[in-house]
Amino acid sequence: MKNFSIAILSLLLIFAVSSVFVIYEGQRGIVFQFSKIKRDSATDEMMVFEPGLHFKIPFIETVRKLDARIQTLDEPADRFVTSEKKDLIVDSFAKWRIVDFSTYYLRTSGSVDNARALLKQKINNGLRTEFGNRTIKDIVSGDRDAIMSKALVSAASSREELGIEVVDVRIKAINLPTEISQSIYERMRAERTAVAKEHRSQGQEQAEIIRATIDAKVTIMLAEAQKNSFTLRGEGDALAAKVYSDAYTKDAEFYSFYRSLEAYEKSFSSKNDIMVVKPDSEFFRFLKDGSAAKK
Repeated sequence: MKNFSIAILSLLLIFAVSSVFVIYEGQRGIVFQFSKIKRDSATDEMMVFEPGLHFKIPFIETVRKLDARIQTLDEPADRFVTSEKKDLIVDSFAKWRIVDFSTYYLRTSGSVDNARALLKQKINNGLRTEFGNRTIKDIVSGDRDAIMSKALVSAASSREELGIEVVDVRIKAINLPTEISQSIYERMRAERTAVAKEHRSQGQEQAEIIRATIDAKVTIMLAEAQKNSFTLRGEGDALAAKVYSDAYTKDAEFYSFYRSLEAYEKSFSSKNDIMVVKPDSEFFRFLKDGSAAKK
């Protein structure tokens, strides 16, 4: 009898525990009766249980819990085409949450993967429309915020269709496809190389102009210096000639004697020189006639 009472109490405890379920904050619950969604008898609408303690019929009803928090849709980057038929690789993400759990469950069977696939398609359709109306220049120059805003507005219809509210749509990165990027880099490299060559040629041209200008200035300076040297030399020679002339005028005999001494010094300075001169030559006048030197 005691064992029977314990068994009864155990069954009652199991029944009591099985009849209670808890929906935590950030969740919503849907109850199934033999795999059919439990509905309100008065309105025939799906019953969605709010956070709290609830009861169900054990072994007959089961509970399916859904996440009511804001979730992130972050799928791999997708390819979009601009108005000029250029491909872009766009990496974006969206923030979303369930607001109509009945519609959400009916459209997605409660599967998050199904919800993400449907939501991605809707958001990408909005982005594809916005990118298709713009050129790459418009997108790069600052239309990204407008694209995100309009994509968010376009995704607002998912509230009625999927029971989902799209809180935000953001574009993380916009890149060109690898093959296009490579061709653009090659073109940019060729353009930069052409500009560099042009700058080098201009620099060489300027260098030649500067070099020619400096050479001309140097030539002019040398010519002027040579001209001045010739002028000074001529003036010096003229002054020396004048001095010699004045000296000759004052004492011609002494001047002749002095010039003869200079000639003797230059003629006899080297022992290797041979000079053939007649003894009675005028060259030896002052050597033969000492009286001429005394005058």
